Amino acid sequence: MPKVRITETALRDAHQSLIATRMRTDDMLPVLEYMDNAGYWALEMWGGATFDSAMRFLDEDPWERLRLIRARVKKAKLQMLLRGQNLVGYRHYADDVVREFVKKAVGNGIDIVRCFDALNDLRNVEIAADQVKKEGAHLQLCMSYTLSPVHTLDTFANMAKQMQEMGADSIAIKDMAGLIGPMDCAKLVKAIKEKVDVPVELHSHYTTGLASMAYLSGIEAGAEIIDTAISPFALGTSQPPTESLVAALAGSEYDTGIKIDDLLPICNHFKKLREKYKDLLPEIA
Repeated sequence: MPKVRITETALRDAHQSLIATRMRTDDMLPVLEYMDNAGYWALEMWGGATFDSAMRFLDEDPWERLRLIRARVKKAKLQMLLRGQNLVGYRHYADDVVREFVKKAVGNGIDIVRCFDALNDLRNVEIAADQVKKEGAHLQLCMSYTLSPVHTLDTFANMAKQMQEMGADSIAIKDMAGLIGPMDCAKLVKAIKEKVDVPVELHSHYTTGLASMAYLSGIEAGAEIIDTAISPFALGTSQPPTESLVAALAGSEYDTGIKIDDLLPICNHFKKLREKYKDLLPEIA
């Protein structure tokens, strides 16, 4: 297995970040075979705002989207983003609702559940985390990265230790605002690695232009997985480009095992979608 693995975000966070989560299921299905065979560790393709947007704006069934994608993706893992006790909504739900939602998500095809609380209150992920473990899926717990006097290396490192004790199979540094720089990323990964022995994944946005540099320094410090987006849906408020990171790491001890040639049909497909949705793209993209 490659030392560095890649989670592709084009099917969820990338279009949520750039085109208000308006990509339809029919936009996704034709490219799935190429994505499945490219060598990705995981495809992030569900959860977050996709559930809400599918029903509110696209008149689609998000559960059917999951089943259709699962039927076509056999090699890569399918990953979702879960807002802890909020699930995929905007308020807290009862414990039994949380447990049943997780059961159905895993039962319909989710392999990895990335679970976070925006304020890093781990009490709000306890029920979801417990149910993910009971369902036998991969539990990834996230720390929401930010800058403040109380968000120190020790704070995050101790949080990571708590997460591992809660059963986390991996831990994600979730940098929603693209705040983390390369020096701070290396320090943070090292601090976490001193406390835990599970894989660390880096998730950042390109809003400040720091994300690719942060990824490289984080990888050198021990991070094993990075979140990227295929180039037509990368940069701006999305993730760093998949192709750039694959090329940067190729031939090194961190080689992802992904070949640029295998990414070309994926890139071409999303290039057409970028043109289709160009009116939704922000100026920064």
